[in-house]
Amino acid sequence: MKTLPKLKTKEKIINTAIKLFNESGIQGITSRHIAAEMGISHGNLDYHYKTKEDLLLAIYEKMRLDISESYQVSGVFSSSLEHFHKLLVELEEFQYRYRFFNLDVLEISRTFPQVKQIIQKTFEQRKMQTQGLFEKFIADGLAEFPDTGTLERILHLTRMVITFWLSQCEILSSYQYTKKGEMVNSVWILLLPYLTESGMEEYRRIQEAKTQISSDV
Repeated sequence: MKTLPKLKTKEKIINTAIKLFNESGIQGITSRHIAAEMGISHGNLDYHYKTKEDLLLAIYEKMRLDISESYQVSGVFSSSLEHFHKLLVELEEFQYRYRFFNLDVLEISRTFPQVKQIIQKTFEQRKMQTQGLFEKFIADGLAEFPDTGTLERILHLTRMVITFWLSQCEILSSYQYTKKGEMVNSVWILLLPYLTESGMEEYRRIQEAKTQISSDV
């Protein structure tokens, strides 16, 4: 039986912080809470991460690495739309995995300037990557947009839905579209009017494949 590599103290701190932040929010947890949860001294934790901002920078770097690969085009997908669908599914899982960050992103940006700078840089990168995917839809004959302005607005709305999905679920908890999977469905609703006939055929194939997987589980 293969033995899993032992986690380093820094990795344990990051994982414990994510767990506690997800449970209680960014303001409800201090470094002392994290040290107590791990059973280590506060001084030991402080040796690795002197401030909460240092810790958040490390967590955000982990977040970037976790999702970056999903944006890369891979030969395993039959179409650019299938790649986009897989990306949306992974982004929704990503939102729940780092729930605290997505819920508290405005507060984090206002409180921690170094983190804000990296967030803004990352958002700009994700914007360009998403635009590249949409341009691939057009090049593949799967989508058409009447003008550049419409494309830019759909791209912007897509980023808004993804970035603030968990926040709206928290605030609009009485609405029916708050279950897992609804973020993916909501983004597709934005895109559907601009799919070509070939795009609609591919969309239906993706949905049928998703239904088949669900029924097999």
